[in-house]
Amino acid sequence: MSVRLAGTVLALLTLAACAATSGRNPLARWVPSPNHEPRRPVLIVLHATEQRSAAESLLTLRTRNTGGPVSAHYLIGRDGALYQLVSEHRRAWHAGPGRWGTITDVNSASIGIELDNDGGAPFPEAQLATLLALLDDLCTRLQIPRTQLIAHADMAPTRKRDPGAQFPWRALADVGFGIWPTGPFAEPPPGFDAWLALAALGYALDDRDAALRAFRRRFRAIESDLTDPVAPPDPEDARILHALTKKGTEGIKLPSNPLRPPFRRHAGFICPEWLRFRVRRSVPMPRSAR
Repeated sequence: MSVRLAGTVLALLTLAACAATSGRNPLARWVPSPNHEPRRPVLIVLHATEQRSAAESLLTLRTRNTGGPVSAHYLIGRDGALYQLVSEHRRAWHAGPGRWGTITDVNSASIGIELDNDGGAPFPEAQLATLLALLDDLCTRLQIPRTQLIAHADMAPTRKRDPGAQFPWRALADVGFGIWPTGPFAEPPPGFDAWLALAALGYALDDRDAALRAFRRRFRAIESDLTDPVAPPDPEDARILHALTKKGTEGIKLPSNPLRPPFRRHAGFICPEWLRFRVRRSVPMPRSAR
């Protein structure tokens, strides 16, 4: 390689490195337009920490676990305390490999919320109240559709089970977050394909058994291990899938009173007015996590 060629390559590499931080491509002429805004997430992913305490999870989310460094935008303790670990404008490392619908890089398109939970226990009222307040805030400020709420297991069904069968998806749908089928369920029409309906919802069918496990965990509260045998879609699966995939929102439960501050008792738990003062961007860490 000649000295001149080597110098040209080095200059291009230097410019490319600068482009990575400035967002300007040196191969193009910079003619700025004022018509832009920050990129926004379009999805919210709910996780369960599957650890013993918020203090333990704060440490994990700021260091690494057995699989490497991990993080999330938010962590909600069992007592309702809210912690923010990553700016909403940054890509947190919470989702990992997997996809939801056509979104193949979920980390880049989503906000990750970790719930302090051991993976099998019910979710306390205080924790759910904080989650509702946070969801309302995120969906309002970031203009994320309120239906765009999924489980970690939904987008990574071969690897993950969280937040698990104990999570109250129906209660969240009652106040306007996520989706839930309306009943009574009608029988699907002849030729209804449950697998195509799963794909239409967003589930990847690379591993059909894993996708069906995740669907049943969320919509039928059936918990199972990632390697358990899976029976083919049954009539109840088909009825639920048919309700969820009807044209428009015909088969999806919509709230009669969408959640708005001041919050009130609904769906078996409370999200009160005073909670606004507990949900902050910065909450003192447990001493053991400092």
